[in-house]
Amino acid sequence: MLVLKFGGTSVGSIENMNNVRSIINDGTQKIVVLSAMSGTTNALVEISEQLNAGDRDNALELIEELLVKYAQVIEDLLQNKQLKEEVSKYVLSVYETLIEQTKSKYNELVHNTIVAQGELLSTFIFSRFLIQEGINAVLLPALDFMRVDQQHEPDSFYIQQNLNRIIDDNQQADIYITQGFICLDVQGQISNLQRGGSDYTASIIGAAIQAEEVQIWTDIDGFHNNDPRYVENTTAIQKISFDEAAELAYFGAKILHPQTVMPVRDLNIPVRLKNTMVPDAYGTLITQQVHGEGIKAIAAKDGIYAIKIKSARMLQAHGFLKKVFEVFEKFQTPIDMVTTSEIAVSLTIDDATHIDAIFNELEQIASVEVDAGMSIVCLVGNNIIYHQDTPQLFNILQDVTVRMIAYGGSNNNISLLINTEYKRNTLQKLQSYVFESEEKMVVA
Repeated sequence: MLVLKFGGTSVGSIENMNNVRSIINDGTQKIVVLSAMSGTTNALVEISEQLNAGDRDNALELIEELLVKYAQVIEDLLQNKQLKEEVSKYVLSVYETLIEQTKSKYNELVHNTIVAQGELLSTFIFSRFLIQEGINAVLLPALDFMRVDQQHEPDSFYIQQNLNRIIDDNQQADIYITQGFICLDVQGQISNLQRGGSDYTASIIGAAIQAEEVQIWTDIDGFHNNDPRYVENTTAIQKISFDEAAELAYFGAKILHPQTVMPVRDLNIPVRLKNTMVPDAYGTLITQQVHGEGIKAIAAKDGIYAIKIKSARMLQAHGFLKKVFEVFEKFQTPIDMVTTSEIAVSLTIDDATHIDAIFNELEQIASVEVDAGMSIVCLVGNNIIYHQDTPQLFNILQDVTVRMIAYGGSNNNISLLINTEYKRNTLQKLQSYVFESEEKMVVA
């Protein structure tokens, strides 16, 4: 069985929903994971933020606007009177749920309940649309099988047992529709897998049912060798390894949630990235197999903070770095890049939630400087640190001020820290050095 995930753009219009229907209606049994319709999650997050700010009136206005939007979707999508009434009642129940949340004291559960409604809406509407079109579809509520544990990791045994039981109870269906993103926490309350988590849902499901393949359908035809928003003439990468894909996803390639490959890589279940608008395009196939050496792709991650920690006490002293890293562990803040000298260590983080507390604690042991507005530019490819042409990329140093370089920590990744204002220029220069030079730095 295949698992197919479609993002918000893929179900963001009537035309696109028809495209999805055509893609999945091929006579084979499959599970289809849907995100919320494009714009819905942003609207729900805004409602939550208004409630958090104490502005209930504005939140209520936004809820009304959302109801009007979905009333129009129902009108345009459904012709069957009975199904239209059923969906209208469901949308009204979601509306009432949102209204109830505005009366509650704001907390994380209120936020999670609000933002979960987008996936609940899209899947209910789309499942009824498929039924209208004569497709044997069944809705599998993700909250009946998707759960995380105390570490907010997928509860694999629970998911596998419950999902397979539900599928066994609905063997007659051709298409199973379920929600991405949302789940239950260990207490059984509504939670989620964070923004972009529908990709992650798809691969968790793929692992649970031992899928033949997991397909992630978006509005772009796979991983590109550079960011097409900033660089012209980028090309899609047809084949890439799990390790390379994980690096690209973590360091800024928005097409894939960073955790997506983790549940399926040990089971060797392929992940394929496809374009809903151009379904015949090959896309990108992610497997255990490595294809070629050298730099395959470039990605950039914004919102980075560079922290420089300097102390004479670090000189030939053991235990200093341990104290530094314990501060970040205390505040559960991951570190992306690290470089050291005799008396200083520089590192980067992308989560500034506890930046002030971290700064205050580090100042107890060293002088500290923090720079915001930074980006990590990541170059990814199999064995790139040993490839004979890789040193060419350091021509970038004559064009852009590079704050830090991480080289050698991974065979598949070289990272450069730059000011975000130089990102576009850096990506374009690297495109020229790496992919457009007379001798390309990749061996296919």
